[in-house]
Amino acid sequence: MPSQSQVLLRHVVYYSVVAIYPFRRFFGSLFFFCFSVMASENEVFTSPEIAKSFDFASEERIYSWWEAQGYFKPSFDRGADPFVIPMPPPNVTGSLHMGHAMFVTLEDIMVRYNRMKGRPTLWIPGTDHAGIATQLVVEKMLASEGIKRAELGREEFTKRVWEWKEKYGGTITNQIRRLGASCDWTREHFTLDEQLSRAVVEAFVRLHEKGLIYQGSYMVNWSPNLQTAVSDLEVEYSEEPGTLFYIKYRVAGGSRDDFLTIATTRPETLFGDTAIAVNPEDERYAKYIGRQAIVPLTFGRHVPIIADRYVDKEFGTGVLKISPGHDHNDYHIARKLGLPILNVMNKDGTLNEVAGLYCGLDRFEARKKVWSDLEEVGLAVKKESHVLRVPRSQRGGEVIEPLVSKQWFVTMEPLAEKALHAVEKGQLTILPERFEKTYNHWLTNIKDWCISRQLWWGHRIPVWYIVGKDCEEEYIVARSAEEALLKAHEKYGKSVEIYQDPDVLDTWFSRFEVVEEEEEAYSRLVPHDGRMCVLRISRNFIRQPSLRLVCFFIFKLIQNCFFWIDMTFCFFWVARMVMMGIEFTGNAPFSYVYLHGLIRDSQGRKMSKTLGNVVDPIDTIKEYGTDALRFTLSLGTAGQDLNLSTERLMSNKALTNKLWNAGKFILQNLPNRSDVSAWEQLLAYKFDTEETLLELPLPECWVVSELHELIDIVTTSYDKFFYGDAGREIYDFFWGDFADWYIEASKTRFYHSWSNSVASVAQGVLLYVFENILILLHPFMPFVTEELWQALPYRRQALIVSQWPRTSLPRDAKSIKRFENLQSMIRAIRNARAEYSVEPAKRISASIVASTDVLDYISSEKQVLALLSRLDLQHVHFVESPPDNAKQSVHLVAGEGLEAYIPLADMVDISAELQRLSKRLSKMQSEYDALVARLNSPSFIEKAPEEVVRGVREKASNAEEKITLTKNRLAFLQSTVSSSV
Repeated sequence: MPSQSQVLLRHVVYYSVVAIYPFRRFFGSLFFFCFSVMASENEVFTSPEIAKSFDFASEERIYSWWEAQGYFKPSFDRGADPFVIPMPPPNVTGSLHMGHAMFVTLEDIMVRYNRMKGRPTLWIPGTDHAGIATQLVVEKMLASEGIKRAELGREEFTKRVWEWKEKYGGTITNQIRRLGASCDWTREHFTLDEQLSRAVVEAFVRLHEKGLIYQGSYMVNWSPNLQTAVSDLEVEYSEEPGTLFYIKYRVAGGSRDDFLTIATTRPETLFGDTAIAVNPEDERYAKYIGRQAIVPLTFGRHVPIIADRYVDKEFGTGVLKISPGHDHNDYHIARKLGLPILNVMNKDGTLNEVAGLYCGLDRFEARKKVWSDLEEVGLAVKKESHVLRVPRSQRGGEVIEPLVSKQWFVTMEPLAEKALHAVEKGQLTILPERFEKTYNHWLTNIKDWCISRQLWWGHRIPVWYIVGKDCEEEYIVARSAEEALLKAHEKYGKSVEIYQDPDVLDTWFSRFEVVEEEEEAYSRLVPHDGRMCVLRISRNFIRQPSLRLVCFFIFKLIQNCFFWIDMTFCFFWVARMVMMGIEFTGNAPFSYVYLHGLIRDSQGRKMSKTLGNVVDPIDTIKEYGTDALRFTLSLGTAGQDLNLSTERLMSNKALTNKLWNAGKFILQNLPNRSDVSAWEQLLAYKFDTEETLLELPLPECWVVSELHELIDIVTTSYDKFFYGDAGREIYDFFWGDFADWYIEASKTRFYHSWSNSVASVAQGVLLYVFENILILLHPFMPFVTEELWQALPYRRQALIVSQWPRTSLPRDAKSIKRFENLQSMIRAIRNARAEYSVEPAKRISASIVASTDVLDYISSEKQVLALLSRLDLQHVHFVESPPDNAKQSVHLVAGEGLEAYIPLADMVDISAELQRLSKRLSKMQSEYDALVARLNSPSFIEKAPEEVVRGVREKASNAEEKITLTKNRLAFLQSTVSSSV
């Protein structure tokens, strides 16, 4: 945080400059110098001139400085279209994992880019109350104290949860800060905040008024341990070893030989059987269709034998028992055919009175008991091992029970139709396009949404019942208890008593929230009725394990509001957002759905605690830095998974170091900060016109032209959400073109030039290119780029709010081609040196052969050629025809019309090289002969494994190739000796 004196100084300098603007040429440098001094005095930033490498510990200081300066808040005076993202709020119980790191990185890239593009940019953070997860955590905490939730009562338990949330609920938001998320924390929200809770109630009431919310007893996923319904998306299916039980069902009125054998994985549910089904085309059972079967262990209860094409003739025995109270598929068959539905299970997973003698047994104990009794009465045929697809709770890991339960539901079909039309009409675009089919398939086959949960932590369902009345027939939906009581008085009289539904809303329904912003700042965005309404919807899931999701909202109220979702269950939540957005606003809530891959381990496996391959982002940050982690995560391709490896992290940590060293070199070769005249000259350089560009020397013209092309390519990639492409382009330009080529070439301007003007131009180009690299790279790697930006003298403002470079700047194709020819020549000479093992420090002579026009521009940069090729500058000759010693030289072809001749004697001791190669050839020949002998041995070919034989053949082929190359090298050396005699 800056001191009061520093803040005062900043204001004084700023307003002084405004007052003396007409005299800016005189005072401009003074202002820039003061800003730079203030940045260094606040002890936030460290210069490469002082530190050997970028210190990751400074990341938190830089982040605090950004926040203190107000840079995360939108600047409403910019005038461009606003850019808004409500953060998909992570669970308040959560801690950071790589999935969070991915979505935070990508969202922050987008936010920082649009902020630098000049748009008023707002990223709204928040956390989700996470009904089931939070209640579980607090219940476990209470259990450790010997306290049960029921003993406390609802009010006291909820109080304890709030206390836990206040004490421990900020962990993940602090970790998100550590990732560099530039969101406006002054607008942070929690899904149980008062204004958000009002919005949830409003959504429920409106949907109910339209007849889209109803109450009924239907099949749900039931968690016996949690004692609540759970969403399809909170059920994880795992393949586990199990048992298939074969049971005899006797045919009523038949002989002892008239029975149907049924294969089932859950014999304990047979008490809930209401029919036996066979395929109508299965000739084995045609004679039994229409008759009755006797359910075992039920004292003779009969059920009909029916035909249905749903039955798979090939599975088990081809006979299916229909237990509609305990199987989703059976439930739908029963409803289709009008069969009764029997529930044999209590909410705690024990069997109820319908199971007769088995009442009170746990479902798994009952399974064992039922099978034992079936064996005893002769109705057990056999049991065999079978791989089961077991539904388990995402939270507690217990086996989920399909159960008919009275719940609240949202009718989805009319909403789904509108969501389908949004894609058809082009209001919503899914990227990559191939996933549009998944979206359409889910909406076409959508089921009604169960939104009630039997929990105490969450948004209470805004429904009140009348004491003494049937709660399924008589209830009141209201926005508050007071409103409910008034309605009850009007309908039932003043003496009526009411009580609220004890259930809470599904956490995901609770994320359909309206944010009410009363701030004047928003009124400057768009006209409105005094309240700002933004649909806030958080992460929700569908089973799509290879994908993660990002959604971009465009609300008409604020012109451009982007929303981003992560996690692996994408289209389910996208579809709900589209449906609810259209329902509440009349428009699709966003225009793009962008999908990115899962973060997997280095072997391509999904990260899980079971495999022990989970990578902690915070630990990764401590070792490699936030910038390296962010850059690694951002290089994925839309719709494809990304393997996170140590090698990738190390490589991008090396990028951080490379940037730091580049900054160190540039700072060491810039004028002293106190040399105002030199800095005035340096800052006066402009490279954004064709005229100024063409005046530059070849290397400078080349690198500026390449930079201008890079700006266009990267800007387009950012605009199209191709972040991986943008990152790779910046990386290649910085490391390859700028660091490896231009910085090295610029050394001739500083160390081997007698012209101050040439050095000054090089300083200007270095500064211009490097600061643009920092701008382009900032959304990916915000910390090191800001640190380096602040180290550069005369920075007008922080990098985070600096202006994005203009596009369509000039470039000179001729200079690009010419410098590429120079590069080809340098590479050819470097390759020759490596081939002949020339010592790096040794300078060699060369004759460059080309046409007059090529020699003209190549020779003008002979210092660059000599420095980067390690040539002896005094013995580099530029000629139009081969030199006299051509036969004793290594001939290099760098490109069409550009060649070089390097005297062999300059590179090696020919006599010693002849001896070395002869010995090497002899050894290689012996090894090759041994391999050939093995291949010529019939016993080896016949007895050795095929892969071993193939490996020997490959070794022999490689050895033969190396022998040929060595012989050619010897022949060349011998011819050189002969020519020189």
